[in-house]
Amino acid sequence: MLFAFCVIGLSLSGKRGRTSYGSGAAIYFVAPFQKGFTHSIRFVKNLWRHYFFLASVAKTNDALKRELSHATERVNQCNETELSNARLRSLLNFRETINRQVVAAEVISKDPSPWFKSILIDKGSSDGLKKSVPVVIPEGVVGLVTDISTHYSKVLLLVDQNSAVDALVQRTRARGIIKGGTAGRCLFKYVLRKHDIVESDIVVSSGLDGVFPKGLRVGTVSNVTRRNSGIFQEVTVIPYVDFEKLEEVLVILNLPRYAPAYYDHFKSGVSER
Repeated sequence: MLFAFCVIGLSLSGKRGRTSYGSGAAIYFVAPFQKGFTHSIRFVKNLWRHYFFLASVAKTNDALKRELSHATERVNQCNETELSNARLRSLLNFRETINRQVVAAEVISKDPSPWFKSILIDKGSSDGLKKSVPVVIPEGVVGLVTDISTHYSKVLLLVDQNSAVDALVQRTRARGIIKGGTAGRCLFKYVLRKHDIVESDIVVSSGLDGVFPKGLRVGTVSNVTRRNSGIFQEVTVIPYVDFEKLEEVLVILNLPRYAPAYYDHFKSGVSER
């Protein structure tokens, strides 16, 4: 009705040849209503147009978020692949320095028990693994295979208190036995007090146990205690291997013929001390 009133008022005021105060009064009263009506129409148009625009933007935004999520996942996968390739290249280069037959394995789980330090790898007897074969990485000694099945094996880590590796100080050639300690440390046991050992000395495998190849890095000396009594000194060693970050390892297969029997005797001898 308001629209009709505006149209009639304007048509009366706009007749040719008629100029009067009445037409001016009509414009005076009609113009504000016409202005409001025009603004209302414009507001509705803009609201409608913006609604569809925002809906379109929302759809585009959702599509872009999905693409960004997929791209982020692809970048993450590429980063993981690159890191994995770097570790495998390191293993491959290290493999070439070992004059024995080796097989690469992936760590698939860790022993949750606080009393035992071991891992499970995805290689077993079908891959040539046997009990008492050593496990290593480029950083150093990892441990020893203790239990085996067709496709999986359990590895006792160097930091487990039941482990034992014949080792020596690289600088002075002082010899002893590396055994697992506490808090991720190892104890360098049965080292005579007369031998010169200081902090930061490098400890390597001696090769005399017939299991671990000679010269593999074991760790660095972190503390040395020489008591007034006793023939041995107490030496603490920090392993080179970060056992919390193990993902791939190398298992050395072809041990010397005397190694298994020697190692069983070696372990029993250590346990009796």
